[in-house]
Amino acid sequence: MGNENNIENEKIKEPDQIGYLGNIKSKYILEIILSHFQKKKILQILQYNKKIQKRLNYNFDDYKEFSRLYTEIEIDIIQVNKLYGNILNIDNKDQESYFHIYFNNSNEEIKQNYFDKKDKVSNIKIVIDSQVNSLYRLFENCKYIESINFKKFYRNNINNMSYMFYGCGNLKEIKFTSFNTDNVINMSYMFSRCSSLKEVNLSYFNTNNVKDIHGMFIECSSLKVLDLSNFYTNNVTNMSSMFSGCSSLKELNISNFNTYNVTDMSYMFRNCESLKELNPSNFDTNNVKNMNSMFYNCSSLKELNISNFIINKDANIYYMFGKCKDELKNKISDQYKNISYIAFKDYDKVKNK
Repeated sequence: MGNENNIENEKIKEPDQIGYLGNIKSKYILEIILSHFQKKKILQILQYNKKIQKRLNYNFDDYKEFSRLYTEIEIDIIQVNKLYGNILNIDNKDQESYFHIYFNNSNEEIKQNYFDKKDKVSNIKIVIDSQVNSLYRLFENCKYIESINFKKFYRNNINNMSYMFYGCGNLKEIKFTSFNTDNVINMSYMFSRCSSLKEVNLSYFNTNNVKDIHGMFIECSSLKVLDLSNFYTNNVTNMSSMFSGCSSLKELNISNFNTYNVTDMSYMFRNCESLKELNPSNFDTNNVKNMNSMFYNCSSLKELNISNFIINKDANIYYMFGKCKDELKNKISDQYKNISYIAFKDYDKVKNK
């Protein structure tokens, strides 16, 4: 009992000094110390200290309680009278209980996933339980959303984020300061048709396991800044339409893209009509079978180095440089003297025949 009293009188270390706790060998003493912390801080300590987890036989593989505390999404909506419609798209009704919605950040949980005409809401908080491993179409066509802040999102069991923000036409800001994508495989159409989004910071994204990013930014027509310097694409097989319709982008750094496994690049930069600089010289196209309309209507491009491209005989290259400047087409012809004329056709010229 003497030891217990001494422990209780000690100044308890905060979570940023948890190395101290990791060196305590006694399970009994650890339990006494941890009892002084709030439940939330205990989970912080346990999350980052594997030694303590092992000593207390605390298994985070399930982490249901952890996910309830450490998954929090804040949403601001546009101020429109008599809003009504979907807040979230939950395909499986059995999963509704796994998404907890709070209007105006109150402690009262709203047992619905849509706006009613009588609701007067400016802010929404969402907490997602650990049973959910896919965010497929989560905010699809939620036209009332203006800002999304992933305030706490340490979950690492999410594998699908395709169509996640699809059609959020009034979405102007997404904060990914806390966002875990470690095990995501599919990001196709993730930001598609977010036509009000001017900038998105993806520097926190881990794309090591992603295989599909086709249509990821399609028709993000207001997007002016896109930093993909941390994008890892070694496992990606499909990049079709990835930037199609990003008509405000003036430059795009894709120098670190690994395209060895990519088979489809069709429409990849189609209608990127403001793009003045693009360097795909590092692209490995040995396995690409479809380049249809890849640079179609990139009408501001004057230079394009594709000298390292391998264009297979059976690859689809129709309209690959259609509606590009004649100056660019001539330079491409000089680089690839045997390239077929079909690569330079325009859609409208074909229709007029």
